[in-house]
Amino acid sequence: MPPVIETGHAKNVANFEDFISFITGYGAIYNPTKGAIKLPALTALHTTAKADILNVTTKTVAFNNVTNARVDLFEPLRKLGTRLVNAFSASDATSEMIKDAKGINRKLQGKRAKAIEVPVDPNTPAPDNISASQQSYDQLIEHFTKLIELLKTPDANYAPNETDLKIATLTAQLAALQAANTNVSTAYTAVSNARLARNKTLYNDKTGLYDITLDVKIYVKSLFGATAPEYKQISKIKFNKPKTF
Repeated sequence: MPPVIETGHAKNVANFEDFISFITGYGAIYNPTKGAIKLPALTALHTTAKADILNVTTKTVAFNNVTNARVDLFEPLRKLGTRLVNAFSASDATSEMIKDAKGINRKLQGKRAKAIEVPVDPNTPAPDNISASQQSYDQLIEHFTKLIELLKTPDANYAPNETDLKIATLTAQLAALQAANTNVSTAYTAVSNARLARNKTLYNDKTGLYDITLDVKIYVKSLFGATAPEYKQISKIKFNKPKTF
C-alpha cells in the first residue's frame, strides 16, 4: 500500500498553490511568451489538479464502501454451504448426489476470499491490482452456483422447510453475491480511471504540473537572476514526480 506516494500527489498540488501565489505577487513583470506558463494557464491547471485529487478521493471512498459490503455479504457463505450439505444429506437424495454436494462444499470451504485491506485515510489509494482477491470471490460464486444447481436437480427431492435454505432464497442470495462482486469491479475501474486522469494532469511530459513548474522556475531565473530573492522564493518549493504512477 503506497500512502506516501498518494500523499505526494496532494502535496504537489498544495505546493503549486503557494507557487502561483508568489508568481501573482510579481505583478505585471511576470510576462512569459509561453502560453502554458502564463498566470491564467497556471491558475486553470491548479483548478484541474485540485478537482482530479478530489475525484480520486471520492472514487476511493466509494471503492472501499462496496468492498466492505462484499466482505460482509460473503462472510456467512461457508457456514451456509455446510448447512445446505447437511440438509441435503437428510433428504431423499441419492448417496452419489450427497457425495457430489460434499465435494462442492469442500471447494467452497477451501480458498478463503481475502478481504481487501480498507485504508483508514480515504486519500490512501485503492490497490493497483485486485485480480487475486477478485478471482477467489469468483470461485466462491462458481462453487455456490454449482451447489444450488445440484440442489435443484428434480431427482434430489430437496425441499427444506427452512426459508433461508429454500432454492428461491439461495437464488436471490446468489444474485446478491454476483452484484456485490460486480460493484467492486466497477468501483475499482472508476478509481483506476480517476488516478490516470490525475496523473496526466500532474505528470504528463511538458503539459503536466511537474514539468510546468520547471519551466516557470527557468523563466523566473532568467527574469530576475539566479541570486534574486524572487527566484529563491519559488526555487525552494519542491515538487516530486514518482518513478511510477
